[in-house]
Amino acid sequence: MATATLSNEASSVLRAFADTGTRSIAHVPSSAIAPMILDLLDRAGGDGVPQLIATGREEEAIGIVGAANLVGHRSIVLMQDNGFGNALTAISTWAIAYHLPLPIFANERGGLGEYNSMIHAISGSAHDLLRTMRIPSFDLTFRDPPDDWHDVSVEAIEHAWLTRRPVVVFMNFWNRGTEET
Repeated sequence: MATATLSNEASSVLRAFADTGTRSIAHVPSSAIAPMILDLLDRAGGDGVPQLIATGREEEAIGIVGAANLVGHRSIVLMQDNGFGNALTAISTWAIAYHLPLPIFANERGGLGEYNSMIHAISGSAHDLLRTMRIPSFDLTFRDPPDDWHDVSVEAIEHAWLTRRPVVVFMNFWNRGTEET
């Protein structure tokens, strides 16, 4: 198995997943979150290590995690923010309609340092789309200390479970060695 090189911030988020009893993570492949996925794969089968479920599209991840959370199996979606274009129908007609706790962790694209000009259309609107749908979201950037990444992640996960609704954490890894994403 490949060894992951995790930033302190990404490591703090993974620690938050473990600290909140996360049992599974449905993810959509992204190079920015690849170190997190590789780290979890390296530790697969260990105590407190969530099961990984690779999905092809964001709405698939929403469906899987929503169903798992419906029966109390604490699960999380890990995706890229431009995937909200695919996920919004599943979020609104499944998670919101059925009052499902749905923690979503999305690596953020489209900000400073973004090289892909096509990414701005949806990534630049993701915050506004979620605000319109009244989905709480929280931002973590490379400027925030790793302990904040952990604490905000724990609070967001617990808020999703307390309120039985989607909660999004935007993770901005830019300037932390992921510029090639």
